[in-house]
Amino acid sequence: MFQAHLDSVIVGEVIAGFRKRKGVSQEILSGFADIGRTHLSAIERGERKPTLETLYRICSALDVKMSEVVREIEDRIEEEQPHKSESEV
Repeated sequence: MFQAHLDSVIVGEVIAGFRKRKGVSQEILSGFADIGRTHLSAIERGERKPTLETLYRICSALDVKMSEVVREIEDRIEEEQPHKSESEV
């Protein structure tokens, strides 16, 4: 049976990518998102997974829709998973 797995490293890399594209430091983003800088750093390193509330705060602070971030996470996960044949689906 297939079990979905959310790779916390991919989640962190995607969040960090959005932050860097906006040209914002972890210190600034964590302040705007009202989360600790060390918490944000752990998320970006893949050591912690953000809750939906935390992800929403981060996205709001970056002025990006949460759906855009989730879409990029999904795309990255699909790229890294081995492709299944139609009979396995």
